[in-house]
Amino acid sequence: MTKTVTVLSEMIRPLVESRLPDWVEPRFFRTKEEAMAMAPEADIGWFDMHDKHDMATAITAAARMRWLNSIYAGVDRMPLDLLRTRGVVVTNGAGINAITIAEYVVMGMLTIAKGYREVVRAQERHEWLIDSPGKVELAGSRALLLGYGAIGRLIEERLKAFAVDVTVVRRSPGPGTLTPDQWRGRLGDYDWVILAVPATAETDGMIGAVELAAMKSDATLINIARGSVVDQEALVAALTEKRIGAAFLDVTTPEPLPADHPLWALDNAHVTMHLSGRAQDKMFARAAERFLDNLDRWHRGEPVAPQVDLTLGY
Repeated sequence: MTKTVTVLSEMIRPLVESRLPDWVEPRFFRTKEEAMAMAPEADIGWFDMHDKHDMATAITAAARMRWLNSIYAGVDRMPLDLLRTRGVVVTNGAGINAITIAEYVVMGMLTIAKGYREVVRAQERHEWLIDSPGKVELAGSRALLLGYGAIGRLIEERLKAFAVDVTVVRRSPGPGTLTPDQWRGRLGDYDWVILAVPATAETDGMIGAVELAAMKSDATLINIARGSVVDQEALVAALTEKRIGAAFLDVTTPEPLPADHPLWALDNAHVTMHLSGRAQDKMFARAAERFLDNLDRWHRGEPVAPQVDLTLGY
């Protein structure tokens, strides 16, 4: 029986090797050099690497590959045009980290609402505060949520439990929603503007000087999407001049953020170093289960999921 060559990272090996079906011929790589050597033989590939350039190079070399899997939700650094031309099916990590990222958003909102950064600093000074540095309650506040995928839906669910009035931006109109041509005109209505959109040409720079100027002076911008969706220079200016209340930034441009970047020194900027998706211990286990389930589907000729639309880029 001809076997299906499946190239995977050594990191996932302990979770999948003993459970792979007999029609799969697994090949595990430890280094980018090993990935490049194995790539041309891959029928199925899981080429996740920390360096996205190396990852894209290996994907490009996998000329016979028919299915590419990834733990990453964002695929903006993959050679999408080439994959589309080759007819490759791409499944990504959409939803794998949704729980922890949604929790991170709530953490960020509570941190800012209660002035918790100042509480931590007071403890470090061994100082007993007699009043709370933050007096905002989430209940009754209003949030604008841009991006309604797996992460966005969980954010909405959790915020509603805190009695936050959530408005979602989506293409199909309905109760509690704004369409893509409406939200900019309503930015001044919201206490929280939450970015959970995919990184595409359409979302690149979607929050710039005009949008920041339209926000409430005490509003908070929360970005758990990609740094590229915000004009970072305009954001630094808005924070420095206190034209908005605060920003909670899990993502920046570039990453890592240079040590001398002004965002580090702004007291109303909370930089969390793209840790939201890593604040868990279940990411690889969830990814392995999804991959194994998809392997069975693939072998039966059924659709694998979640599939990336290579034209839209998510």
